[in-house]
Amino acid sequence: MKKIFILILLLFVMVGCETTPTEPTEPIETEIPSVPNGLQALTAVTDCDVPTLEGGWVCIWADEFDGDAVDETKWTFEEGGFGGGNMEVQYYSRDNAEVTDSKLIITARKEQMGGKEYTSARMTTKYKGSFKYVRIVVSAKMPTGRGTWPAIWMMPLMNVYGGWPRSGEIDIMEYVGYDENRIHSTIHTEKFNHNLGTQIGYSRLYEDVETSFIEYEMIWTPGSIRTYVDGDKLGEFAYVPHFNQDVPYNQAFPFDQEFFLILNLAIGGTWGGAQGIDTTIFPTAMEVDYVRVYQQDYALTDVEEPTQPTNIQLAQLKNTIFWNKSEDDYGVEKYAVYLDGAFHKYASLNQITFKSLSVGQAYQVRIQAVDFVGRVSEMSDTMSFTFSG
Repeated sequence: MKKIFILILLLFVMVGCETTPTEPTEPIETEIPSVPNGLQALTAVTDCDVPTLEGGWVCIWADEFDGDAVDETKWTFEEGGFGGGNMEVQYYSRDNAEVTDSKLIITARKEQMGGKEYTSARMTTKYKGSFKYVRIVVSAKMPTGRGTWPAIWMMPLMNVYGGWPRSGEIDIMEYVGYDENRIHSTIHTEKFNHNLGTQIGYSRLYEDVETSFIEYEMIWTPGSIRTYVDGDKLGEFAYVPHFNQDVPYNQAFPFDQEFFLILNLAIGGTWGGAQGIDTTIFPTAMEVDYVRVYQQDYALTDVEEPTQPTNIQLAQLKNTIFWNKSEDDYGVEKYAVYLDGAFHKYASLNQITFKSLSVGQAYQVRIQAVDFVGRVSEMSDTMSFTFSG
């Protein structure tokens, strides 16, 4: 892709999450060039039918399903009868997905395979398309019938915080066939998940989801995930440290890492099969018209510096502080945390738990917000913090 190269005056600042890179020991200067970190403008991929959206969104990955088969440079089939961890009763096979008339068709059939009574398909973009802070738009038509459980969802690429649910799960859209026309959107984290009965989710009735192509959309920015159905806001998941003082932010909102996309049609299981399976509905199919992934073109659109972090407070969790979220025209990417005037580490969200400091020593803490092009806020006021070990 053709890229615009911009002269930079500062070194590129790598994204960090509770890491300790080599950094200057003095606060970042606030007098900086228009694109301080040299971020390059985006160029839309050539195979996306809608290359840009209003608000500076540029298409960085897409599948319009215009070929005559599933593009396996973009998708990987997951095969087997593992049950998806939810006691599902299908065997996933690549033979159950095909591209016809510019549509992806995932068909569930009543047939024996691998010891299962049903077959279907599950496809992922793992290692072929992984994303962070993006906007995803999927046009799809749901299958018909009791016992079906289709989903458009995301899982973490590297499990930065450990296995499920510690590194999170994003369910952009789920549908269970026995509850006709009701669309669900949910997140799962270490603190909020269905095993504990604490998952955070939304559901709403919409018209004609089994007979029409509907756009299912997610807009994911630091500390926030919003989902939409045909432009109607279904739900918003937001990290608020005041309400999560008992855990490190990643236990409540681990969505500061790359995730990959999954399309599947499950049969039965703990939720999809809660009212049984209607054996007369097969074959039944989930159809997908397109999948488009957009990213904001910060280099061309982000023109303001973040606001100053304020109100630094001690949290309930030991050796933890939090502060009011800074505002920015296109979002704060991270926060630089300084101890006694020297850079300590970055935090992805507006909370940090200190580790490996000197027990009983008092530190002067200041916070500085950094946006996606490297603009920085004014330094926060100073807070005195004593590390308790």
